[in-house]
Amino acid sequence: MGYYLYQSNTENQSSPLKYDAVIQAEIDSLKVISLKKDTVHMYPFNPNFITDFKGYTLGMSVEEIDRLHNFRKKDEFVNSTIEFQNVTKVSDSLLNMISPYFKFPEWTQNRKSKTSNALTSSYKSKKVIWKDLNTATAEDLKKISGIGEKLSARIIKFRDRLGGFIIDDQLFDVYGLEADVVERALKQFKVVVKPNIVKINVNTATAEELSKLIYLQKHVAVSIVNYRNLNGSINSLNELVKIEEFPAERINRIALYLSL
Repeated sequence: MGYYLYQSNTENQSSPLKYDAVIQAEIDSLKVISLKKDTVHMYPFNPNFITDFKGYTLGMSVEEIDRLHNFRKKDEFVNSTIEFQNVTKVSDSLLNMISPYFKFPEWTQNRKSKTSNALTSSYKSKKVIWKDLNTATAEDLKKISGIGEKLSARIIKFRDRLGGFIIDDQLFDVYGLEADVVERALKQFKVVVKPNIVKINVNTATAEELSKLIYLQKHVAVSIVNYRNLNGSINSLNELVKIEEFPAERINRIALYLSL
């Protein structure tokens, strides 16, 4: 006769593991610790252009990265932290860890809406007479607090190289012009008459022709032509962000001047 001992372990026979926000937070914390161990340094970045590898290093799942990529294939952009989470469905804990590094383009922020609300309120009390940003003289611009001799000349030079401002927010692109100064200027100036811009065909233009666009440096223009020659053609302007050193954060601006 033999005796067998059985160990009762009813505690381990509990209900299936519950997946909740606390567990997700712990998982995300472990991901961040792992990233630090791997010496991955975080720098500000535009979340619209997260690659598979970048998403992985941030701790995003394959499904979350795919949701962002599918959204971007529609030529759509996420313009806020909340919109990023709505699109990707990342957890609150992971979002809190990576969102401080999000860097959205200037023109996607609330600046425009705040300015618009202020102008609407002002318009109710008195009629606003706009000065055309495309015909303003240096003397006109110097009437804005924060714009002196150098900056007024720089604005006009930038405008001339563009061939004229197409949208008001391009004033933010002038080097050395602080955001609060631009906001003051846009309370008096706006694009009243848009310039007649001949768009550059990105599939036929030479590197020299592309480099005439102020937003593109010569070596980037050369890279665009090389990419086009290698792939046969460029089917979407968003393809340009794949090119090394292309200013992806300004794709919306550059697209105003290009055609397929």
